[in-house]
Amino acid sequence: MLQAAGKSGRTTFWLLRIILPISLLVRLFDYFGALAWLAGFLDPLFVNMGLPGSTAIVFITSIFLPLYAPLAIITSLPITLRELTILALMCQISHNLPVESAIQAKTGTSFWAMTLLRIAMSIVVGVLLNLILPAEMGMPLFAQGNVVTATSLGTLLMLWLKSLLHIALLILVIVFLLNFLYSMLEAYRLIPKLSRAIEPLLTFFGLPGSTAFLWLIGYIVGLAYGGALMIDQMKEGKVTRSEASLLNHHLAVSHSVLEDNLLFVALGVSLWWILAVRFTIAFAVVWLRRFWLILRSRRITF
Repeated sequence: MLQAAGKSGRTTFWLLRIILPISLLVRLFDYFGALAWLAGFLDPLFVNMGLPGSTAIVFITSIFLPLYAPLAIITSLPITLRELTILALMCQISHNLPVESAIQAKTGTSFWAMTLLRIAMSIVVGVLLNLILPAEMGMPLFAQGNVVTATSLGTLLMLWLKSLLHIALLILVIVFLLNFLYSMLEAYRLIPKLSRAIEPLLTFFGLPGSTAFLWLIGYIVGLAYGGALMIDQMKEGKVTRSEASLLNHHLAVSHSVLEDNLLFVALGVSLWWILAVRFTIAFAVVWLRRFWLILRSRRITF
C-alpha cells in the first residue's frame, strides 16, 4: 500500500504540472472572451454533436494530452450532463494521440491510421449520441446549480484554485486505487488467470485468444504500458503482427476503462452509457477490419 501511495503521489504531481497551466490558460481565455469567439467560430460544426462551440477546446486538448487536462477544462465550463456525456465519450476515444498512436506504431500499426480512426470514431460517436441521448439529463455533479462569473482577475484565480483542489484530490484517489489494484493483481498472480477467463469475451469482440493478457492490461492500465508488453510478446512470438493489429484497432477506441470511466463517473456521467458506447464501437471496428481483410485477401487471390 505504501508503494502504491508513493507512486500515486509522484504520478499526481506529474499530472498536475500539465493540468495547472492549461486550466489557468482556459480560464484566462474565457475571461478575455477568446472562448466566446471560438464558440461562434466552431458552433456550426459542434451543433451536430449537441455541443456548444466553446467545448471544442476540450476536444482539441484531449487529442494532444492525457484525459486529466480536458477534465480540468470541463469543470470550468457551464455544461449540461448531456453535453458532458457526449464530450466524455469523444475525449475517451481521442486522447493523448501523439503518444498513444506512436506506441501502437511500434507494434506495427500505422500511426496515422490509428490517429485518424480515433478522431473519426469520436465524431461519429458525438453525432450518434446527439441523436439518441435524452434531451434532459440534468446537470453534472460538479455543477452546483450556480455558475460564478469572474468579475476580476483575483476572483478568477480563486475560482481556479478551488476547482484545482477538487481535481487534484480526484486524481490522487483514482490513481492510488488503480495502482493498488494492479499491485494486488500482480502480487497474487491473478492476471494470467483472468486472461484465460476472458477468452470467450474476446471471441465475441473478434479478437484471438492469444491477445487475452494484453487486452486485460490495456483495459487496466491503458495503451502505454500495454503497448510495451505487446512489443515484448511479439518479440517472444506469443502474438503475431496480424493479431497485434486487431488488438490495436480494438484498444484504439476502447482501453483503460477503469481509469477513464472513474474520471467521468465521478462527475456524474452514467457508467452504462460509457461502457455500452465504447464496447459497441470497439466491436464494430474490429469486425469491420476483419471483413475488410477477408475481402482484400480474396481480391488478391482472384
